[in-house]
Amino acid sequence: MRENDMLEKEEIFSKVLRAGRRTYFFDVRATKADDYYITITESKKFTEEDGSFHFKKHKIYLYKEDFSAFAEILEEMTSYVLNHKGEEVISERHQKDFKKEYTTDKIEDSETPSSSSFTDIDFDDI
Repeated sequence: MRENDMLEKEEIFSKVLRAGRRTYFFDVRATKADDYYITITESKKFTEEDGSFHFKKHKIYLYKEDFSAFAEILEEMTSYVLNHKGEEVISERHQKDFKKEYTTDKIEDSETPSSSSFTDIDFDDI
C-alpha cells in the first residue's frame, strides 16, 4: 500500500464523546494530498430481542474550507436552543413526570377500598 493511502486511513487526532446509547467520534484525517479534514461519526447501539446488538453509524465529512461557516452556524443553533429551552433535557423530565402522573392516576382512578369498608370477619364465623 502506498504511503499516501496509509495517511488517508490514519487518524491524526481523535476524541470520543460517550452519550448514553450514542457515541460520537471526532477524527482528524489526512487526504491523499496530505491535507487534513474532520470526520464526525455518530454510533448508536441497538439491542435485539435475543440479546444480540448492532450499531448504526452516521458520518459527516467536514473540510477546512467549511470550518468557519460550520462553527458559526453550530454556535448560532446551540445558542438558540439554550436561550429558548435552557439546558434541562426536557425528554428526561417528561419521562419522570409521565411515570409520576401515570402512577398517581392509577391510584386515583382505581377504587381502592379503605380499611373502614372491610367487614371484620373471624374464620370461626364461617
